Formats: sequence, C-alpha cells, structure tokens
Amino acid sequence: MTTEENQNLQTSPKLRNTHVKRWLSPVIFALAAAGALGFGIHNGIQARTAASAELAHNTEQAATPIVRVVHPQLAAPVQEIVLPGNTQAFTDSPIYARTSGYLARWYFDIGARVRKGDLLAEIETPEVDQQLQQAQAQLVTANANYDLAKTTADRWQFLLKSNSVSKQETDQAVANMNAQKATVDSNAANVRRLEQLQSFEKVYAPFDGVITARSTDIGALIDAGSAAQSKELFHLASIATLRVFVPVPEVYSHAARPGATATLTLDEYPGRVFHGRLARNSSAIDPSSRTLLAEVDVDNPEGLLLPGAYISVHLKLPLTIRSVTIPANTLLFRREGLRVGVVHGSRADLVPVTIGRDYGANVEIVSGLRASDSIILDPSDSLESGAPIRLAAKEAE
Repeated sequence: MTTEENQNLQTSPKLRNTHVKRWLSPVIFALAAAGALGFGIHNGIQARTAASAELAHNTEQAATPIVRVVHPQLAAPVQEIVLPGNTQAFTDSPIYARTSGYLARWYFDIGARVRKGDLLAEIETPEVDQQLQQAQAQLVTANANYDLAKTTADRWQFLLKSNSVSKQETDQAVANMNAQKATVDSNAANVRRLEQLQSFEKVYAPFDGVITARSTDIGALIDAGSAAQSKELFHLASIATLRVFVPVPEVYSHAARPGATATLTLDEYPGRVFHGRLARNSSAIDPSSRTLLAEVDVDNPEGLLLPGAYISVHLKLPLTIRSVTIPANTLLFRREGLRVGVVHGSRADLVPVTIGRDYGANVEIVSGLRASDSIILDPSDSLESGAPIRLAAKEAE
C-alpha cells in the first residue's frame, strides 16, 4: 500500500470500510466452507451409525426364529382310563408225544372242547412193544437166576454152621445172590420204563380246554418230545378264565392295584360289559414304554372271549386327575426327559411334562402345563431354554 493510499484510508471512512471488506471476504468464505465440511462429516458418521444399527437389528431379527403357538385344551376330569388289552388263555400248552412211533388215530380237531383225561390220539409203537417183551423176558431170567443163587447161598450158610464148607465158598455164594438180586432190580426198572413209554401210546388231555391247533395226522411219524426234531401234536388252551394283559401308563400306575375291579368291552359285542379283577402287576416300570404291565382275570364261562382278541380295559382311578391335551407335534424328546416349549415374553422356556394317554395326533398332559400357556408348534430340535423367539404375524395379533 502506497503512502497516498494510506492517507486516503485515514481521511476517507468509506474507503477504509471497502478495504476491510475486501480482506475479510476470503476469511469468512474459508470459515463457512470449513463449517459446511464439518457438518457433512458429522451427518455422514450419523448415517453410517444408523445404517450399522439397522443392519444389526435386521440380522438379529433374521436370526430369531419365528414360531407359531397353540394353547392347551382343558380336558374333563379323568375318573377312569380306557387302555388296550390283549387276551390270553389262562393255561396254554402244546401237547407233545413222549414215545416214538406212528400216529394210529386222533379224536379231536381244532375248536373241540375237551375235558381233563379225554383221549386225544393213539400212537402205534412196535419198537417199544418189542423192547418191553424183551425186557420182561430178561426179568424172568434174572428172577430165576436170583432164586437159584438165593437157594445156593442159604444152603452154604447152613452147611457152614457144621464146618462142612469153607467160609470163602459161603461168601462167594452170598455175593452171587446179591449180584443176581441187583440184576433183577435193574431188569424190573427197565420193564417199568418201557411200560411207561408204552402207556404214552395214548395221548390224554392234561386239563379242560379247547383244541386251538392240530399239527399231525394219521400215519405221521412221531418223535418223542425230548428229540430236537419233535413237533407238537395238539395245542390246548384253557379259556374258562382268561388273562387280560394291559400296559398301564406310569402316571396311572396307582390304579393298577391288585384286587381292583375292571370292566372290559369289545367291538364285536357292542353295549355288553364284561367284569374282571386285577389279579397282579409286574411291580416294575418298563423303561422302554414307561408302563406297568397288569393282569386282569375275567371269567369266560360262555366262551365269548377268545384268546388273542383286542379288548378295551376300563380302570377306575382312586383320585380325579385334571389334565390338558396338546398336539403331538409340540413335544421335544430330550436326554433329560420329555419337554414342551412355552413362550414367556420373547423367550422360549422348555418345560418338563408328564404324558397321560396318547390319542395319536394329540396327547394328554397330566402335569407341567396350564390351559393359559402358549405352546410352540413344531419346535426346532436345537431349541433351548432362554432362546429368543418371535411370534408369527398371525399369532402376534
């Protein structure tokens, strides 16, 4: 700036203001640009932060499983349980032959009712008959030899009193008599054995019952029952009283008390009720099915109930049980036991439950759930307690 310009600035305020504005304009512009740049950076950081938060939220939402829920249905108070049972004859036995030969004739076929001692079949045993005749002849010979040995021993003992014979010869005669006596006993035992085998030519019913199978016919080769290739002749079942075996769920095991009464129904006899008595139980829970095997004995004088029939057993419960039912696809089978996923807020909680009866698509739960609980349908096998969950849109409304 020249001396003249300096003097003009001092003497002219207008010129002085113009000069100041000329120098301040670049500074103000620079400051404004810096402010704008800082504001842009701040907005960019905020935008990236918001985007990151939104991405994290979306990732968390995508990782949280969406579940559908159902509420347990309150069941009526359980005063009795109806369980499937399997009927068996009170006594069920195959009938084998105890002697070998050929079947000569049989007298009863399947479905025939027999009494104890009835003749079922006859077997021809020519070999046993010949062996018996031979054994009887050997017994006669042994008896004759024994009689002679006994007479000789008595004679030698009498002569020994007068020292007419030696003591050695007398002892030999007595020993021979004892040996002949043992031979007689042996032959007599053999005769009795063969006589018993011969008596088995006739096959008798060991108890009252019905013939459920006949596995032989006239002329068939019969092997004794102890032989490996032996085959049963008949199958005999006593059906005047039947055993009904029923698996009782563990939760109802207290209803399977010996002496308790039970009613039985069959589809082939609609409207008819049969009465039985719980005779015994296994006193042990089957670890595979978690049931207690119980036996109900039922009188069957008319023979209406047949062995092997499917039957419904009604057992009265000593206490009334309040239960709920849930779909079977809500259950989780874990190592620690049966579990159900219950929704608590936005978290899942695995609750232990106890099953009563299985209806197929639904199951009865006797403990662990309330009717107000929200149960997860089709839970994932990897579901754990405390895991975050989201309700499906329809369920959340």
